Amino acid sequence: MPTTESEEHKSLRQAVSALGKRHGRDYDRGQLWSDAAKLGYLGVNLPEAYGGGGGGISELSIVLEELGAAGCPLLMMVVSPAICGTVIARFGTEAQKQTWLPALADGTRTMAFGITEPDAGSNSHRITTTARKDGTDWLLTGRKVFISGVDLADATLIVGRTEDSRTGRLKPCLFIVPRDAQGFTRRRIDMELQASEKQFELTLDDVRLPADALVGDEDAGLLQLFAGLNPERIMTAAFAIGMGRYALARAIEYARDRTVWDAPIGAHQAIAHPLAQAHIDLELARLMMQKAAYLYDAGDDVGAGEAANMAKYAAGEACVRAVDQSVHTLGGNGLTREFGLASLITAARVARIAPVSREMILNYVSHQTLGLPKSY
Repeated sequence: MPTTESEEHKSLRQAVSALGKRHGRDYDRGQLWSDAAKLGYLGVNLPEAYGGGGGGISELSIVLEELGAAGCPLLMMVVSPAICGTVIARFGTEAQKQTWLPALADGTRTMAFGITEPDAGSNSHRITTTARKDGTDWLLTGRKVFISGVDLADATLIVGRTEDSRTGRLKPCLFIVPRDAQGFTRRRIDMELQASEKQFELTLDDVRLPADALVGDEDAGLLQLFAGLNPERIMTAAFAIGMGRYALARAIEYARDRTVWDAPIGAHQAIAHPLAQAHIDLELARLMMQKAAYLYDAGDDVGAGEAANMAKYAAGEACVRAVDQSVHTLGGNGLTREFGLASLITAARVARIAPVSREMILNYVSHQTLGLPKSY
């Protein structure tokens, strides 16, 4: 793994940063999505043969991080090109690739991702959404919650379970469900967090899908699922790091300019040191994110799984601390609309909670890395 960024990555970072700064904190999500697509940023991780940039999650994470650092993150990048685009690129049929990848890359179509359930969370072993064969068709039944951007998406990649004909056990499978499929309904969840991308509860009531709605091999199970979940964790880390950097930049600017008793408040170690520590934490989290992306792009799914979980954990913690310290640095001004930090107090918590909680990551590391016995 390279220890420093390539010139290509530095150039990408600078170009995306410039785009983000042009849009700023009061950005129009649709316009930014369109502009990012025209510049090739949305599909930078997708194969060139299907209209993408031919890069990987390393490049896509740079795009999301820099947009976040400019105050205008695009949450659907975590879902549409990173999860859905990656899964289809790796496991989809040629027809699925032709149908979806060019449109995901140019931003004309988007996809949502549905795994979380009311009683299972993200535990794929307890998912109750099931698919059963009816002739050559599939019938999909179940519920999903906290699914982002379904109202914006042309289809949702749904994680269901099918019965293994050899063992009788249920195994996870992925299905493309069009937004207008009969029996597929959504209900918006009233969230305290205000964001462009809304959250929904989905109901699938015997949704009839053609055979080609299944993505990949029916028997591949967890392999295909985690092909999407590892990029999700890496991109969530990028989202968190970008948010933390944005908050920290506002606090640093304020600490330089705000003068009390003839000295900038940033000259006092009680202000300067916590901000320096927040910067260090964000930089360390970025290194783990870059390692995870490098391993994933190199095809090391096992190594990427560990690193992606660690990166998501580190970035979530660093983001929360950076936002908290930034608000604290500004005092009362940190809670005003003018400085745009107060809303990040709630938003930063998302990086700790979703798409997998920090406690479940600690479980993963203790079991998979340290070899300790399971607690559940």
